[in-house]
Amino acid sequence: MRDTGGEGGGGGGGEDKIGKSEKDQSWIPKIIKKRVCTTFVEDSFSNGALCQCGGARDAHASVALGDYFSTAIVNHWDSAQHSSEYPTDAFGELQFAGASKRHSYFLRLSWDTPPSMVYTLMTAHWGLPAPNLVVSVVGGEGRTKVKTWVREVVRQGLVKASQSTGAWILTAGLREGIGRCVGEAVRDHATAASSVSLNKVVALGIAPWGLVHNRQQLVNPQGSFPAKYYVQNTSRDSCCLDNNYQAFLLVDDGSVGRRGGETGFRAKLEDYISHQRTGIWGSGSIDIPVLCMLVSGEASMLERMDLSLKTSMPWLVLAGSGGLADFLSDVLENLSSAPLVQSSSEGDGEAGPSVDLKDKVAERVKKHFPSEAESDKLVERTLSIYQNRDFITVYYGEQEGPNDFDTVLLKALVGASKHRASVDASPYNEELKLAVTWNRVDIAKSELFNGDIQWRYEDLEDSMTDALINDKPQFVRLFTENGLNILDYLTYGRLESLYRSVADGTVLYQLLQRRLVERLGTAAPVPTSSNPQDKVAAENMQRGPVTEISLFEVSGVLELLMGDVCQPFYYDALGLEQISSKRRALRRASKLLRGDCLYRERRCLFPWASLFIWAVLQNRSEMATFFWEMAGESVLSALSGCKMLRELSKLEVETETKLSMKEHAQRFENLAHDVFSSCYRSNESRSFTLLIRKSPVWGGTTCLQMGMGADARLFFSHDGVQSLLSQIWWGDMKRNTEVWKLLLTFFCPVLCYTNLISFRKQEDLQQEEEGKPNEDGLGREDSLYGTTVFSFSDIKHIEADTQGPNTPRTATIKGIPHSHRPPKRPFIVSRWRQFWFAPVTAFLGNVLMYFLFLLLFAYVLLVDFKPPPPPGPAIPEYVLYFWVFTIVCEEIRETFFLGTKTWRQRIRLYFQDVWNKCDLIAITLFIIGLICRMFELSYEFGREVLCVDYMVFTIRLIHIFAIHKQLGPKIIIVGKMMKDVFFFLFFLGVWLMAYGVANQALLYSYDPRPDRIFRRVFYRPYLHIFGQIPVEEMDVGKPWDMACTDNVTLIESGEEPCRVLYSNWLVVILLVVYLLVTNILLINLLIAMFSNTFAEVQANSDIYWKFQRYNLIVQYHSRPSLAPPFIILSHINLFIKRTIRKVPSIKIHHFVLQLRGKAANRLMTWETIQKEDFLTAQNKIQKSSDSERLKRMSVKVDGVMKHLTESRDFDHRLRALENEMEYCSNALSWIVDTLAQGSAFKPPRPPPTLRDAFPSSSHCA
Repeated sequence: MRDTGGEGGGGGGGEDKIGKSEKDQSWIPKIIKKRVCTTFVEDSFSNGALCQCGGARDAHASVALGDYFSTAIVNHWDSAQHSSEYPTDAFGELQFAGASKRHSYFLRLSWDTPPSMVYTLMTAHWGLPAPNLVVSVVGGEGRTKVKTWVREVVRQGLVKASQSTGAWILTAGLREGIGRCVGEAVRDHATAASSVSLNKVVALGIAPWGLVHNRQQLVNPQGSFPAKYYVQNTSRDSCCLDNNYQAFLLVDDGSVGRRGGETGFRAKLEDYISHQRTGIWGSGSIDIPVLCMLVSGEASMLERMDLSLKTSMPWLVLAGSGGLADFLSDVLENLSSAPLVQSSSEGDGEAGPSVDLKDKVAERVKKHFPSEAESDKLVERTLSIYQNRDFITVYYGEQEGPNDFDTVLLKALVGASKHRASVDASPYNEELKLAVTWNRVDIAKSELFNGDIQWRYEDLEDSMTDALINDKPQFVRLFTENGLNILDYLTYGRLESLYRSVADGTVLYQLLQRRLVERLGTAAPVPTSSNPQDKVAAENMQRGPVTEISLFEVSGVLELLMGDVCQPFYYDALGLEQISSKRRALRRASKLLRGDCLYRERRCLFPWASLFIWAVLQNRSEMATFFWEMAGESVLSALSGCKMLRELSKLEVETETKLSMKEHAQRFENLAHDVFSSCYRSNESRSFTLLIRKSPVWGGTTCLQMGMGADARLFFSHDGVQSLLSQIWWGDMKRNTEVWKLLLTFFCPVLCYTNLISFRKQEDLQQEEEGKPNEDGLGREDSLYGTTVFSFSDIKHIEADTQGPNTPRTATIKGIPHSHRPPKRPFIVSRWRQFWFAPVTAFLGNVLMYFLFLLLFAYVLLVDFKPPPPPGPAIPEYVLYFWVFTIVCEEIRETFFLGTKTWRQRIRLYFQDVWNKCDLIAITLFIIGLICRMFELSYEFGREVLCVDYMVFTIRLIHIFAIHKQLGPKIIIVGKMMKDVFFFLFFLGVWLMAYGVANQALLYSYDPRPDRIFRRVFYRPYLHIFGQIPVEEMDVGKPWDMACTDNVTLIESGEEPCRVLYSNWLVVILLVVYLLVTNILLINLLIAMFSNTFAEVQANSDIYWKFQRYNLIVQYHSRPSLAPPFIILSHINLFIKRTIRKVPSIKIHHFVLQLRGKAANRLMTWETIQKEDFLTAQNKIQKSSDSERLKRMSVKVDGVMKHLTESRDFDHRLRALENEMEYCSNALSWIVDTLAQGSAFKPPRPPPTLRDAFPSSSHCA
């Protein structure tokens, strides 16, 4: 057969693409071969015109025709002996003319090509996704008409199930028979499915090369990219390739027009795929399941099926589809009870089928295949298949319907795997692994986790990893509920492997890679070696850095996202908890990771929280929600998830992913808000403790700190959070104290000892501190988690008397009796501290002193601003300088000496606050003005700078009044409107520039002075907006008394130029248009923007205000009681206590309460109970929703339909049983009659009479 020639099929692609494709696949002809017939074996039925290969005599080469000796002695043509291999000449991409824009792949290959090579080509070079399942459809070829119900099984059953599992479907790939049905079903499902569907069905055609019509269009020795393939008539069945398939393997055995040449290669390919692993990058826990599905079929397929069954390949037989499928279903159904006994002719002890069984099989062979000559071979093949019947599942699709076909596939594969499984393995492991691979948790629940099977940890371990990596949260939940201990499962090494499985292209992957490059780049250099193997290893490490990701990189990513509120994560596992320097930690980690890394074998300290972080960083909402449910500290965990997602959304580039992250962040904030609501309703005091409790899981942070870092405004607007903040704000004073009473007491401190201001009673304080007896009947000593830090006089008391770095109430928390606390202070001292150390008093003092500062500043600028030294400055100005100096000292103290963060984090946090920037600008301007005013040359400039600085200091008042309940929201609205003003100024600037330049050029032909140009181009048009229009100057019809000249020399010397008269009409028109646009269009646009902003912000302004209120309360809680300039005394006192006396600060841990031991456990237990109550209530609400009711109703209807189908089946069986009974009854009657008429013997009694099965009512009566 001469296939070396032919027309090239290349065309349709660009030259660059062709060159690239040829370069990528130029190796294919060197490895993949085709087959050509090299021996002409005459076909006796063709009178010598045809060879037994199917090719004509003229199509054979001269070598094949000249081998007369071989032709004389050969009676049967064999591909292995009578054909030779040549480099393949048909491969590349295939474009169906007029049918599809998508290109398919094709390859002509010899039947003995190694399947490993072909599988690698398809997955690595063609880019086909690795399958989770392979279904090989056997039979149904040729012009045989496919039954309607078989089409439905293929469409609604096979392809739909394959789409849910991510499967390959193998057929002949031709436009005939079952192959055409599969192609159309794949096309329809691909059209209906979303474009982002992960489980895409791959239809793969494996056909004989010699059977394909128009195959010469595919021939091109250099490859076709693409080859144009024309199909004349697409409505009729033919042997043309089907355009709905993604790839074609055209198996060549040298024959032409013959079927079956691809059978051997297809069986080898199926067997090879069945030994490959599933999952992402082969990370699955099982081999790829392969199932052969028999539809119809001919008797010649028995051999292929027998060989496949001997390799333990499972088969699914569609009973009722005709041909071989009906024959096998008949054999398996009717002979299943027949025993396998030793044949009388077999004396070697081997078990074989009985003679009766052979006869029954032979009878059915004659019934189904009456025209087959070699019936004995068919019987032997059938008996061999019958012995492996455990691997065969019969599916009665005409009765069962296609809806549960995926369950049928699963059970067929599991049934076969149970017989393949080893003795030690659990018989259900394979079924579980398949259910996980296909993500069918419903099948797992109904079949595997129904209480009948006792699962061991070893059985669930691999499947758990598979479910985690491939994002199957329902299986993770199922395994956790059925015996998987997460403490044993999650080690630090396994956690690292989970982070290594992060998908490429995600933000998390890029962040991890960046941290890894930093570690590899700054690590201590490895000793140089001349060994080339070491160099190769180093290159591989640089090539594939993802395999080296460790907890240190994860810790770096978390520090980037949450470092402003949390201490570093996983430093305790790496042994870095004592290292504060980032560079030293990097060197230490690099040294540790080059060693044995023993920490990887240890259990993860907080497994659920670690898995929650892992899921949140990958934006897996459902998985993260489940881990949040399982983790402790639910409020703080939800806020942490919100914080991480909002930080990640700032780094995300893709808009869709960014929006998804923001939505999930808001969902976690809502969870935190709702769970805290449940806690607050349950117990107010405990919920306060919950907010300020220091968490060992989340890097020593608290709910308030995390909520602030996460910008959780909704959470801060909760009444419980605001109640805590108000209680802290007022200290030991009652919250309903009027402001005038505070002012009066501030100026007359003796009034604090009167009843003018109400203080909380000592009994109330002790009740809050010690906690009320709870509902469990526990006394004061046992109910320790109600302890809070609301008595600020007591905080000062502890701060003054304790020498250890204990937090407030440490003694109480640890269970030390109350009598062991320091003795009470006298009433005079304690009441004085209660008033002056409350944050509201400090705030009031700062406000009053700030007003005095502004008055002094204004007095200096307006009245007493002396010339430079020696005449000035005056004494009030020196007081002003000292006052600003104390303000600078307080800013330095707040920035660098408050909190436990590093200096870099403190500076970053300082600049994140807008008001801190305002303070920095004000102080900088003041220093510049102070320096400049001291010198004669820059005196005026310094005064101007100080005047501007006074405005900045005055604007700072806005922040002070943000605490006010009415003014605070309005200030937020004003801040939002400022953004609208900037947009308005942009539009106004464009229009003002256009009008100003045109107006100036039309009025004055020549005016070189810059000051006049600036005023008339920018300043004068701006005043036009407010009605200041100099009509006399702009309209030449009006008299203008300004002296002017047209002399260029005088104009350059500064004289006023005269106006241009002839173009004045255009000036007037431009003025009218300008006023129309600015005063009507732009001003109304600004008003509309203001209205829209006001409407949007007004609804949420209260939430914004409550959120910003926290910052102000924290600021004044940490401030000394004295305000500038007297605050210098407090600074000196603090310096003596911290530096000289070494007394540690208590307020450095403001809003932080450290619980240990039993108290911490009880608080966590109580929080968990409240979370469970909340989730239970949510589930009830969800179950009562209309959608859930419809789902339940749908399930019930499906159950009813299933029962109706079963009852219909029972009805058929009862009818068949009645027919059998009627036949038996008639036969017995005939026997009785015959015996009664005969006289051979006399019966001892007469025959029995027929009784009524159901007696009538008259008889009963």
